[in-house]
Amino acid sequence: MILHLTYNDNMENIPFNIFRKPISVFAFICMIFTSCSEPELSKLQPDMHLWYEQPASEWVEALPVGNGRLGAMVFGKPYNERIQLNEESLWAGSPINNNNPEALVQLPLLRQLLFEKRVPEAQELVASHFIGTPPRIRSYQTAGDLFISSDSPGPFTDYKRSLCLETGVATTGYISDGIRFTRDVFASAPANAIIIRIISSEKRAVNLTVSLEREKDAVTECLPGGVLLMRGQIEDEDDPLRGPGGKHMKFAGMVSALAKEGSIKEVDGKLEVQGATELMLVYTAATNYDPENLDFMPDADPAEKCRTITSAIAHKPYSELLDEHIADHSNLFNRVVLDIGGHEKTEIPTDRRLELVGQGDRDPHLITTLFQYGRYLLMGSSRSPGVLPANLQGIWNEHYNAPWNSDFHTNINLQMNYWPAEITNLPETVEPLYRFLKQLTVPGEITAREMYGTEGWTFHHLTDPFGRTGVMDGPWGLTPMCGPWMTFPVWRHYSYNLDIDYLREYAWPLLRGSAEFILGFLVESPSGYLVTNPSHSPENTYYLPETETPVTLTYGATMDIQIAREVLENTIRASVLLGEDEELAARCLEVLDKLPPVGIGTDGTIMEWIDDYREPEPGHRHISHLLGLYPLHQISPDDPLLFEAASRTIEKRLEHGGGHTGWSRAWIINFFNRLHNSEKAYENLMLSLEQSTLKNLFSTHPPFQIDGNFGTTAGIAGMLIGSAPGVIDILPALPNEWENGSVRGLRAHGGLTVSLEWENGKLSKTQIHASAPGKLTIRYNGMSAGLEMDKDKILLLDNRLKILN
Repeated sequence: MILHLTYNDNMENIPFNIFRKPISVFAFICMIFTSCSEPELSKLQPDMHLWYEQPASEWVEALPVGNGRLGAMVFGKPYNERIQLNEESLWAGSPINNNNPEALVQLPLLRQLLFEKRVPEAQELVASHFIGTPPRIRSYQTAGDLFISSDSPGPFTDYKRSLCLETGVATTGYISDGIRFTRDVFASAPANAIIIRIISSEKRAVNLTVSLEREKDAVTECLPGGVLLMRGQIEDEDDPLRGPGGKHMKFAGMVSALAKEGSIKEVDGKLEVQGATELMLVYTAATNYDPENLDFMPDADPAEKCRTITSAIAHKPYSELLDEHIADHSNLFNRVVLDIGGHEKTEIPTDRRLELVGQGDRDPHLITTLFQYGRYLLMGSSRSPGVLPANLQGIWNEHYNAPWNSDFHTNINLQMNYWPAEITNLPETVEPLYRFLKQLTVPGEITAREMYGTEGWTFHHLTDPFGRTGVMDGPWGLTPMCGPWMTFPVWRHYSYNLDIDYLREYAWPLLRGSAEFILGFLVESPSGYLVTNPSHSPENTYYLPETETPVTLTYGATMDIQIAREVLENTIRASVLLGEDEELAARCLEVLDKLPPVGIGTDGTIMEWIDDYREPEPGHRHISHLLGLYPLHQISPDDPLLFEAASRTIEKRLEHGGGHTGWSRAWIINFFNRLHNSEKAYENLMLSLEQSTLKNLFSTHPPFQIDGNFGTTAGIAGMLIGSAPGVIDILPALPNEWENGSVRGLRAHGGLTVSLEWENGKLSKTQIHASAPGKLTIRYNGMSAGLEMDKDKILLLDNRLKILN
């Protein structure tokens, strides 16, 4: 495979803008590490575009831009453009302690009922005494819309709208009345703003009106100097299911306009632009949210925050804002380069390519685009200047009452959002998550104490930015192990990056508190094991013997035991690394021996519950009892019986219609990677494209949920490398369809960066770069090699894992 790049003969730099000498991707990889200067990153992946020949007709066709704090969906309409806006902290609701005050008193009876298999009675007890007060949260909300309207002089031609993933710029272009108009939109992290530029091919041809609108709880006014200012405060109605009403989150949005030539006038609360050749709009927004306390800052002025942000960049021309944005964005995006061919398909519009895939066409470059799109979306929804993790829709939401409130769903979805973060070399995106979790332990400690009488912290299957940690929705929301489950990405961040300061400041306090909760929550079962009680396998049900009534609750669900084992083991590891709390580590070690083993049912599958129950929905979307297979490493070829049972579990789910949601299908891809079943992994990847991908490549449940995008990106990476501490599997699930290819910049546990090249379905070369010393076993196609890695050491290996340098 050849990638056409350019270099000069003395290797002093690596410009990419003149195609002279073709070099292999692997040679290019080596050049990057030996070059004296940085490459022009913005030209490294020029064909990473989504593009269309018509404007978006609905929200899920619009194109997203985001900087972690602000998001926008760009419709690309020539004469009445809509840019839908979001600010990450603009939520309805308010802080509430919704722990049911009767739960702790009723906990012994609940446990007794579940141990005695009197589950219907237990569920009635939960409904009466454990469900949160109130049991639901309010929604993440839109910040409104920016409309750019002009009088239509007639039909437009030569239309194209696109999103460049590498630069993060959405572009709309068309010709109207013989004049070409181009509109660029990007969300800049350095500027903390969304920048829009409109230019025309003829002087003074830009004539339009700009308005900033929101249907409720806000008013917009014009300020001197071409500024629109929206001020608002969410006013919630009283709702016994969601909490007290009142005036809650304050917010503001600001648009500053700057025209080259022409004039800007204030007309009826809008900005009227006449006779301009070029127009730049700068949008920013703010709220009075307090991330340190998961509350409001009553005295904060969101409008003043907007002024501060805008004034900091007021002196910068568009070219400087664009250059800063591209340098920042591309520095993250271009860490990973994947090439599996199919570049010729880039001449076809993205929606048409998706249709062709549904008709049986094979488009490997669309898979590459989907992979990089997941990375792009994670960068856009979870990074500084943002302070909150990516929610169910990342950061993009047009609703006032979104599906599932666009919340932080913690029974697989929020966890899945961060599956690609480490392996695809975006560790910065995890920071908003672990900072948020650290603050969430404060109300989480109250929940652990008031509901379960334990030390430590926990929460249940969903939360919001105000730290709601009680039981939500109904008996199926009684999932006290969701808090411990959320420590997985926290520990993984350390395991990949080996940052001891991070371990001490963030990961250790979270792990220690989670372990303390687990140690206090586990109780002895009738069989003599330590188990969780109450327990639930997310959103699934089972039949008690000799009944046909589905029930939800249990004790010792397989998922819970896998979570407990992982948290306790990680706590011991962290304790040893830091030399902290040997007593806690000893307690964890003692308890590990008393947890029940993972069971195999009479049908040869992994048991989801403590006993081998029948299930009413054998094709259920959740497959929580296989956490031990992925993302954990508790089920592996080291135990052939469990490994085979895991494979049979997935087969059974699929035989009964499983994988019917975007995120569930993504999970299945990752399962098959761990099983080294390349063709099944690929088959489910293609089914995801055919059945669960919208025209703008958003993943759909339905409706849109972003976790499917993130899980799929992790799955594609997992086909190419698998890793556990001290071990890397090379091309563990490479499909036959990807005969030739390369990847640069994937990450593995232990501070390792991995680049690969393969030909005719076989590994050609591997490069491993270590940021820390350590021992490593690398495996490929039945071969293995033990390596000693030194800090900053780069090893080149051939197809038989022999060292070349």
